Amino acid sequence: MPAHRLIVVIVLLTMLMHLGCARRTYHPQRATDPYPRHLHTTDVVDVQVFRDATTIELVNATPQSFEKFSLWLNQRYVRDVERLPAGGRLRLSLWDFYDERGERMNAGGFFRVYEPDPVRLVQIQLDDTTPLIGLVSIRDEPLEER
Repeated sequence: MPAHRLIVVIVLLTMLMHLGCARRTYHPQRATDPYPRHLHTTDVVDVQVFRDATTIELVNATPQSFEKFSLWLNQRYVRDVERLPAGGRLRLSLWDFYDERGERMNAGGFFRVYEPDPVRLVQIQLDDTTPLIGLVSIRDEPLEER
């Protein structure tokens, strides 16, 4: 194959890959309730959240188990969780978190086009009346230098 044809093929493939990866993943059937601002609190428990690429790991260092709760990220994305046992660990995919419009969290990954959404604020919602429970989010990237 001549060099100019090879270059054209490479450019076309690159453009197609960019177009396929650039759109936001939108699933209207997965739209969630909006973030419950009226339940926001500054209370925190000793459950650490570590990000590892496109997953997070929750490490429960408390003697309390959490059952059937909603896990909120950054006051926007949420997913339901069955159980986080006392003293236990739980690994969750960031691709399973959606917002009130049905948009999936930008978890990143190998073929990402945009920088992944950071995980800054993590909270547990037990029900519709109990204040949210804050978790300790461990930053995975270095702090910006000033």
